[in-house]
Amino acid sequence: MKKKSVFIIGLVLSLASFNVVHAASSYIDYFKTTPIIDSLSSSCWGAAAVGPRDQSNGLEDRTMSKYAYWDGGIIKGPDGTYHMFASRWNQSAGHNGWFGSVAVHATSSNLYGPYTDKGMCWPNDQGGKGHNVVPLQLKDGRYAILVSETRRPADIFVSNSLDGPWSKLGSVSITPNAYSSKYTASNVYIMLRPDGRYGLIERDGVIGIADNVLGPYTIQGTNIYAKIPGCPTVNMEDPVMWYSGGLYHIIVNKWDTRKAYHITSQDGISNWKLEPGYAYDPTANFIRYSNGAVNHWNKLERPNVYMENGHVVAMTLAAIDVAKDQDLGNDSHGSKVIVIPFDGAALDSGGCSANS
Repeated sequence: MKKKSVFIIGLVLSLASFNVVHAASSYIDYFKTTPIIDSLSSSCWGAAAVGPRDQSNGLEDRTMSKYAYWDGGIIKGPDGTYHMFASRWNQSAGHNGWFGSVAVHATSSNLYGPYTDKGMCWPNDQGGKGHNVVPLQLKDGRYAILVSETRRPADIFVSNSLDGPWSKLGSVSITPNAYSSKYTASNVYIMLRPDGRYGLIERDGVIGIADNVLGPYTIQGTNIYAKIPGCPTVNMEDPVMWYSGGLYHIIVNKWDTRKAYHITSQDGISNWKLEPGYAYDPTANFIRYSNGAVNHWNKLERPNVYMENGHVVAMTLAAIDVAKDQDLGNDSHGSKVIVIPFDGAALDSGGCSANS
């Protein structure tokens, strides 16, 4: 072949490769292999479709004879102990027992578990009532637990110690404005922003900003999902919001399709963008162990993030083995909180479109 022909072919190939657009990685691609703490069991409670699993991961009733667990958020204590705050209810009531759930505190020496249930956080306040449990540290150094859904307009408890005791600080308040009626107090999540203000988001995708954790929060506009090209707008729930890599992030679950989405913004208020792919998907092979085993829970909800050095290093998810209406209580079905490793440093190094 003549040199001129070789040159032309090479030039064509170079131009072709130059025009190839490489798809950005999806959030789900940054989940890491889950370490095996205990041996994987095929005889534990749960549908066979879940697969062999590690009962020492996260928080669960290993015999499913007392409690079903939900929610889940982790804060690392000054002594290195990991503190998980979650909700639980009597498994005999089936999944609908969540209407009577209580907020509980659990601890572990290992981020991934097993977590030991230490009991209710505030047993003397409405019998410990609490659901949609979200822990956070306040800017004054105190710890807070937010609960919503069964307690509206959303209550906040505070303590100087992760071990309690917890006392009620008050209820979240909203400043009346053109958008305040959009706040429903369902699936409320609050984060401490890097600018020292508190950011709130709830089920219907409205965002509030306040100087104090109780508010009053100023609702910034209507449903953010409806303003994002390509983003689903209905049946969205359980948003979690955080800041890392120069961006605000939200993971939100679409309960009817069982898929979750990842959106980002530079100011955490407006111009949200939908990132490619799914944030998580229970049918995908992203919950995987070092021996190659994979778990497929029926539903994964209530996402939360655990961060170190400014990056997400693990996520918690409430996992149920069957459709919720098939968890009838006193059977082999139920729910727990799982903890999955995540490579947030890699995500923050350029995996999100809002960086470009």
